[in-house]
Amino acid sequence: MAKKQIEQTEIEAPYELPEGWKWCKLGDVCKFENGYAFKADKFSKTGIPVIRITNIKENEIDLSDCIHSGETNIDDKFLVRKGDLLIAMSGATTGKNGVYLSEEKVYLNQRVGNIKVIDNKILNDKFRNFYIQEKEQEILRNAYGGAQPNISSNKICEMLFPLPPTLEEQQRIVNRIETLFAKLDQAKEKAQNVVDTFETRKASILHKAFTGELTKKWRKGNGVGDDSWEEKKLEEISLKIGDGLHGTPIYAENGKFAFINGNNFSNDHIEIKSDTKYVDEDEYKKHFIELFVDKTVFVSINGTLGKTAFFNDEKVILGKSACYINVKNEFLSKHFLKIYFETKEFIDYANEKATGSTIKNLGLRAMRDLKINLPTLPEQTEIVRILDVILEKETKAKEAAETVLEQIDLLKKSILARAFRGEI
Repeated sequence: MAKKQIEQTEIEAPYELPEGWKWCKLGDVCKFENGYAFKADKFSKTGIPVIRITNIKENEIDLSDCIHSGETNIDDKFLVRKGDLLIAMSGATTGKNGVYLSEEKVYLNQRVGNIKVIDNKILNDKFRNFYIQEKEQEILRNAYGGAQPNISSNKICEMLFPLPPTLEEQQRIVNRIETLFAKLDQAKEKAQNVVDTFETRKASILHKAFTGELTKKWRKGNGVGDDSWEEKKLEEISLKIGDGLHGTPIYAENGKFAFINGNNFSNDHIEIKSDTKYVDEDEYKKHFIELFVDKTVFVSINGTLGKTAFFNDEKVILGKSACYINVKNEFLSKHFLKIYFETKEFIDYANEKATGSTIKNLGLRAMRDLKINLPTLPEQTEIVRILDVILEKETKAKEAAETVLEQIDLLKKSILARAFRGEI
């Protein structure tokens, strides 16, 4: 049987196609089938799996968390077959799409569409898949509705489709895309591994630092014995340990003094956020703590346990989730203490001693009883110096990997855009 001839659609072309290519509508080469409105009261843990929008993940269909239906007499047109391309028709992820790669019998739920190739002698399945993938954001933009976007099957079928003249040309383009994507995926896997293992690497480095392994050579070169480390309670090496206001201050709309809690601590400094509340001068004078000095370390003891900051002359008052520690300079470096609060050892201790099921709260008694294995001050300074160098390198490596991940996604979009212009 001769293949159906697809006529050039009479439209204003978005861009010029290579010789032999034709502009048509997606509906000329694909048919669209909507899902079935299954009854919620018929869902169960057994029966035939039903694919919903949530099962479309990473351009594939994930059946691991499928619901099942016990309904019978469902029309076979709602069956999904291997190779079918499914697309989200509503919600914030309208346009999200994925290919069904399993042989398992499944049904298609409402709000999910199935874009099927009409004639495999005219259109390559994978060429269709990459085209819809490239149009994902455009489909979402073309959706109607406010809080709950929707797109109709008619609107998708009316989309312009650049059709190469032969299956061989389509397959060549598919092969080229897959080759380029495979190389990018390899790079993505390596970059993702750098990002995913950052915290593990950091925890390992900090463990070596606070067990003396990182400065073993330094001690030998400076005539310092391994037995110079001593275990001390935090209250022994601190002038004062306290927390903030147990209650709510009187806020002032035009106040100039910030009310700070543990979630305002970020990388050594106090971070003023959009929802930070302020008090006026009278309220500030009533609650401020005179002991805030250049040797003060702040640490979160509620919710975000272990987040830290230094006091840098900010005129603030503290909430109860913020603990302040004034270190004894002859025993303890504030920089050493700040980094110690980032260790797994401290976080484990804090979680063990904290009360509360949903929001963890670490009391001042637990902070005062905290035991720290303490080297000499010169060694503390050396540990901080080494960690600054190593952790800066690790952070830069993570940031570079994150940039690579962003670039890979952009490169894939660029490859797809060029593919459907006939440029690869």
